[in-house]
Amino acid sequence: MTFNNALQNFRDPDDSPGSAVVIWDGKCNFCRAQVERLRRFDARRRLTYLSLHDPRVAERYPDLTFEQLMQQMWVVTPDQQKFGGADAVRFLSRYLPRLWWLAPAMHLPFVMPLWRWLYKVVASRRYRLAGENCDGGTCQLHLQAAASEATPAAKTQSK
Repeated sequence: MTFNNALQNFRDPDDSPGSAVVIWDGKCNFCRAQVERLRRFDARRRLTYLSLHDPRVAERYPDLTFEQLMQQMWVVTPDQQKFGGADAVRFLSRYLPRLWWLAPAMHLPFVMPLWRWLYKVVASRRYRLAGENCDGGTCQLHLQAAASEATPAAKTQSK
């Protein structure tokens, strides 16, 4: 399945104005599987989806940088509130009735730092979790970038 064909399975924001928009890494197979799972929880079809690689994302949400978009999934509500990563999951646990079972764990006092850390750990390893099944070799590119960011020399040079 090609990148564009895979995205055709997801509701487009242009076809459903007033829906919340999920912005995700459409070139990541792990991400695609998670968004497909999320779509199944959306029985009322309240969500639409855009790959962060879609030019409309930069046009519509210029305050979200490419780096921010690559770090985590984002949800933009109909009133333009933006939630990223674990905060997006927390929002979705209230927004989608089929995810309400998750809401208590996401709303306990003092748990969001843990959820944010866990989300960041998984997101930073998503290309490894996808295996060698990425479109156009993108997994290898992102793995190389992550490795260079993790080396002490790269951290020293960036300061």
